[in-house]
Amino acid sequence: MSLTLLIGNKNYSSWSMRPWVLLTQAGIPFTEHMVRFDSFDAGSHFRQTIDNVNPVGKVPVLLDNAHLNATGQPLAVWDTLAIAEYVAESFPDLQLWPASAPVRARARSVCADMHSGFGAMRSHFPMNIEASLPDIGQLVLRDKPAVRAELSRLCTLWENLLAAHGGPLLFGHFTVADAYFAPMVMRLKTYAAPVPPAVATYMDTVCDLPGVQAWVSAALAENDFLDFEEPYRLRR
Repeated sequence: MSLTLLIGNKNYSSWSMRPWVLLTQAGIPFTEHMVRFDSFDAGSHFRQTIDNVNPVGKVPVLLDNAHLNATGQPLAVWDTLAIAEYVAESFPDLQLWPASAPVRARARSVCADMHSGFGAMRSHFPMNIEASLPDIGQLVLRDKPAVRAELSRLCTLWENLLAAHGGPLLFGHFTVADAYFAPMVMRLKTYAAPVPPAVATYMDTVCDLPGVQAWVSAALAENDFLDFEEPYRLRR
């Protein structure tokens, strides 16, 4: 296989972080193509670049250059769940999903939950790896009951999985689920959200993964302030 992954800014793009960490942590070779978030308008460089490979106009997009269509374009897989499934099927020996069918179903369920849920936390805790915003976190948790409820549900979900599978990761060893929740770990750290001890330990474990460390290091090195991604700051 010859894979290319199109992503957005590492400091902000939580969706891009998932497959990048999955591929990197699993040791799967790929070429990275970062498309800067200049704007999401139709005429922006970002949209002009992404629209050529993804009709939805969003990142991430995984290109498999080993599979070309009739016009010579590589297979394009978008949406993080679809990318995760394609990678897991392509590299079955890596066991990126749990081996047991019931446990695998549970892992897929929690990924789908993260994929479509936790909207209040996404909205009020946007990913911003470079920032440290504990005061904002306190205000959001004080004033937004939906965020408090989602944080409680997330912590319970993680605690239950860690207890059921013995840790140190959600299903014991590294799986798609850990890559999927890695951006949420970043959010909780940025806004200093209070979490139970078992969750704090899990977050530290995720942050210590080489794939996550590589993403965070690159995010910190971007030095690219985008005001439309920064609801809480006027500048760095």
